[in-house]
Amino acid sequence: MSTKRRLSVSVDAEVADAGQRAVDAGSAPTLSAWVNDALHARAARDRRLLALDEFLDDYEREFGAFDDAELAAIERRAQAGAAVVRGRAPGSSSGTAA
Repeated sequence: MSTKRRLSVSVDAEVADAGQRAVDAGSAPTLSAWVNDALHARAARDRRLLALDEFLDDYEREFGAFDDAELAAIERRAQAGAAVVRGRAPGSSSGTAA
């Protein structure tokens, strides 16, 4: 069981309203729970980014820094594998998703 700590924070009104809408819609039991879930998600994201930074630092120490051509190739592969949710795929001439 986790220990809870009461906090007093200020948030943007739009964010507080979004949290209250989630409670009203039944997708969160309380505003505190909604905020707690958001903080958990942010903490997990920060841990993943830190781990990625550490991995890349280790990789570059062992194999050397990525050069511009390698970074461009990585970006092209990432874009080619990305799913288009809205709009046009990069390089697409039609108005429909690829």
